[in-house]
Amino acid sequence: MKFSSRLNWKRFAPLLALVVVLCLADSAWACPTCKEGLAENDPASQTLVAGYFYSILFMMAMPFVTLGMFGGFAYLSVRRARAAEAIMADVDDVETA
Repeated sequence: MKFSSRLNWKRFAPLLALVVVLCLADSAWACPTCKEGLAENDPASQTLVAGYFYSILFMMAMPFVTLGMFGGFAYLSVRRARAAEAIMADVDDVETA
């Protein structure tokens, strides 16, 4: 029973994340600087607004990227340590036999 509910959650989580992102897209686009820049309809202002937009996205993504990298490094380190322990256990078993 736990396996099926966990499997359903794994399928449901990306869909939920997509719905949240789509619902909050209007709020993210309506920042004051971007709103003023879009109102001017000047090509220079448009590029400035695009620069602000991408810099905000970059700043918002960096904590997740950093934590993901540290988490991935920790996961791989533990996995390698377990593999090394398994190899040493196999070597010890062969030597005792």
